Amino acid sequence: MTDLFANQPPPRGNAAEARPPAPPVQAPRPDSYLSGLNTAQREAVEAIDGPVLVLAGAGTGKTRVLTTRLAHVLALGKAAPWNVLAVTFTNKASREMKERVARIIGPAAEQVWLGTFHALAARILRRHAELVGLKSNFSILDTDDQLRLLKQVLQAENVDEKRWPPRVIMGVIQRWKDRGLGPDKIGVAEAGDLAGGRLREIYKQYQERLITLNAADFGDLLLHGLTLLQGHADVLAQYQRQFRYLLVDEYQDTNVAQYLWLRLLAQDHKNICCVGDDDQSIYGWRGAEIGNILKFETDFPGAKVIRLEQNYRSTSRILAAASGLIAHNEGRLGKTLWTDGDDGEKIIVRGVWDGEEEARTVGDRIEDFQRKNVPLSQMALL
Repeated sequence: MTDLFANQPPPRGNAAEARPPAPPVQAPRPDSYLSGLNTAQREAVEAIDGPVLVLAGAGTGKTRVLTTRLAHVLALGKAAPWNVLAVTFTNKASREMKERVARIIGPAAEQVWLGTFHALAARILRRHAELVGLKSNFSILDTDDQLRLLKQVLQAENVDEKRWPPRVIMGVIQRWKDRGLGPDKIGVAEAGDLAGGRLREIYKQYQERLITLNAADFGDLLLHGLTLLQGHADVLAQYQRQFRYLLVDEYQDTNVAQYLWLRLLAQDHKNICCVGDDDQSIYGWRGAEIGNILKFETDFPGAKVIRLEQNYRSTSRILAAASGLIAHNEGRLGKTLWTDGDDGEKIIVRGVWDGEEEARTVGDRIEDFQRKNVPLSQMALL
C-alpha cells in the first residue's frame, strides 16, 4: 500500500483521512494524447514547470488543454497523483476533468486532489479543524440555515429586520469573506452605517455562534483555510510540499480569498498553471476580481503567457463581431480569435420597441424557418 501522504507531516488531531491504496499511473506514450493538439495547445500542455498563464478564448479547447496537461505531468512522472491540486469552479467540471484524465492515465486519476475551491478547502479544513476552533466533523450550513442563525443574532441585537433585511446583511458578510476579511479586519469605514453601525459586532457574533455550533458556512471554508495557511507555518509548509503542481480553471472568476489561498500554496515551487479569459469575466457582482488574472505576471515574475486563439466553435463572422465589440473594453490582456472554418451566415441585428414586440418577432422568425422545413431541433433561443 502506498501512503497517500508519504513524506508529509502526519495529520493533526483525529482528523486524519483514510489512505486508500494508490493504483499505478498508466504511462502512455506522449504522442498518443498530444498528437491532436494545435501548436498553442501543445505548448500550454508541455510548459510544465514554473508559472504559466493560459489565456483561452471561448471555444479554443481550454478543457482539453487543462486535462491533458494534468495527465502529462503524471505520465512523465513529474509528480504522484496526490501531489497535484486541480481546481475547478463547478462539480460538473470536476467530474468531467477526472473522467478525461482517467482515460489517459487510468484509475490513478482518483488520487488527484481535484475539485472546487470549496470542496478542496473543506477537505483541508477537516484535517486541521481544531486550529480554528472547530471539530473535524463540523457541519456546513446551507443558505437557509445561515439566514436562520443570522436572524437570531439580529434579534439579540434588536436590529429592525424590515429596515435591515437579513439577506442584505448576509450578502455583506459573505462579500467580506470572499475578500478574506474576518470580523477583526473590518474597519469602521468598511462597516459604514449598516445595521445602525453595528455590522462588525453582528459579524463577530455570527462567527462565534458558528463555532459554538461546530459549523461553517461556504465563505468560511476559504476564510478558515486562509487562517490555517497564514497563521500556522507548519500547515502551510505541509501543503506546499505536498502540492507540487497546481492547475486552476476559470481563473478570471476567482475572488480575493481564493486568489490568496492559491498564492500561498504556490509561493514556494511556483508550479502553477492558471487557465482563464479576461474577456469572459462576468461574476464581478459576486466577488470575482478580474485583477487576479491581469496581475498574474506581476505576482509570478518570469511567468509564461500562452494564448489559445484558434476557435473551434464559431464562424469567422461571429468571431469578427465579438472581437470588434470586446476591443472597446479597457484593462484586458488581449488576444485575437480566429477559425479556419466557414464564414457562416451574416449576423442580423434587429431592434424592437418592447418585450412583446420582441416575442412576436422571434415567433415570426421561428414560423418562417419552419415553413422552410428547418426542424425545431436546429433552432436555439438564448
